[in-house]
Amino acid sequence: MRGARGVAALTGSGVSAESGVPTFRDAQTGLWERFDPEELATPEAFLRDPKLVWEWYSWRRELVARAEPNPAHRALADLERRVPSFALITQNVDGLHRRAGSRNVIELHGNILRTVCSAERLPREPGEGAPPRCPRCGAPLRPDVVWFGEALPPGAMEAASEAARSCEVFLCVGTSGVVYPAAGLPREAAGAGALVVEVNPEPTPVTPLAAFALRGRAGELLPALVAAAFSAG
Repeated sequence: MRGARGVAALTGSGVSAESGVPTFRDAQTGLWERFDPEELATPEAFLRDPKLVWEWYSWRRELVARAEPNPAHRALADLERRVPSFALITQNVDGLHRRAGSRNVIELHGNILRTVCSAERLPREPGEGAPPRCPRCGAPLRPDVVWFGEALPPGAMEAASEAARSCEVFLCVGTSGVVYPAAGLPREAAGAGALVVEVNPEPTPVTPLAAFALRGRAGELLPALVAAAFSAG
């Protein structure tokens, strides 16, 4: 990694879990425990009961707003400053990578802290209501995240694929390796000749592709890895 001119990293929910952000399927507590998250994260659910979906995402947004970037987020931001070309591809919607200082971030699944008009898909500031209404067209506002059955943000996957194919080192951090199309990126990187490094407590489908599989918490392993790669001498 010390000599690499291009590095890309793919991150998943395991990174944010270390900041206390519940993973998507774990975000069901108390009032929400009787709901299947996959039944709340669809366009159909929003059409059926927009108030319920809006309030669930408002609750999740509050959890994210209280969270702070952890050492893994900061180590990736540090790595970006040390290599000529760096891309951070994330499946997370919490914005913690940007808050940690990462600049070239590709958010495959959107950002829960942003709000858009459900009709025009343009950014809007939420007002009163559950959900609030678009001041321009009157359509309900929604979180700017990718729901099941929806396409990824325009250009996001193309940019992620380009980063995977052009890097020399590809880090796969805290992701299960089963959610497509992001799960195909390590294979793209390996096929283009990149060194694939997995950082995860458990083996995943990415493990057979990895030249190195580092077992443990990203918040412990990534700072050590970056420090070792760029230590004096």
